[in-house]
Amino acid sequence: MSAQLINGKAIAAEKRKAMIAQVELMKQKGTTPGLAVLLIGNHPASVSYVKGKVSDCQEVGIHSQLIRLPGDVAEAELLNQITKLNVDRRIHAILVQLPLPSHISEQKVVQAIRPEKDVDGFHPVNIGRIVTGQPGFVSCTPAGILEMLRTIHLPIAGKHVVIVGRSNIVGKPVSLLFLNRDATVTVCHSKSKPLSLYTKQADILIVAAGKASLIHADDIKPGAVVIDVGMNRNARGKLVGDVAFDEVKEKAGYLTPVPGGVGPMTRVMLLENTLTAAMRQMEKGL
Repeated sequence: MSAQLINGKAIAAEKRKAMIAQVELMKQKGTTPGLAVLLIGNHPASVSYVKGKVSDCQEVGIHSQLIRLPGDVAEAELLNQITKLNVDRRIHAILVQLPLPSHISEQKVVQAIRPEKDVDGFHPVNIGRIVTGQPGFVSCTPAGILEMLRTIHLPIAGKHVVIVGRSNIVGKPVSLLFLNRDATVTVCHSKSKPLSLYTKQADILIVAAGKASLIHADDIKPGAVVIDVGMNRNARGKLVGDVAFDEVKEKAGYLTPVPGGVGPMTRVMLLENTLTAAMRQMEKGL
């Protein structure tokens, strides 16, 4: 048996095509969706990510405003920039590229963004809405994972979902999303030993630990759906996931590749969140 690959790149491309028509319709009604991205410093990975996000916006017709600030910018200045964007009617969505310099409080920055413009889904209000099953913005990677499973028509209710990693960005929010869809959820972390005791039970295994080739074929049960969120560089500089791809593909039922799996979905869900933010604000006359 060889796993069926879930092609996140292709799914994301189809979603962007559909968004072009959606954006055009909004423009005809007088609203051009707007996303502001704040980039602090010149961290190479962050610069690359932001470049991709701006390009995605241009492709579908979303107005993007890139605000670049020096790495030594005062926290107060960054918060002031966010305050201005919060009341800017042309901007429906705000994203502050992480990580931030050590002298800036990530918590303060996240909480400064109005929840209705928080398309990263990091504001406590949006997290609380997920917990209580209310509409809110969901972090882009967890949202992308759910979208991938939807495209393969995979039932979630009653499934045992095992998540490796408990980060605020992926592990915790995605666990809540699956709970809200009636799955049985197990969240594993560095103290969950032996890890394979849990991963072998998974109908759906989400691996977001940030450790290359952490999961091998012996760690999963036959036919499991394996979603690899990891983005690591091996000794040769090649981009690899948290899953030993060549091994696991011979045992899993479905598997996401790295690259070309979760990464493109994370980017496209940012666009979707931006359109949702614009539509909600347009309906409220904001």
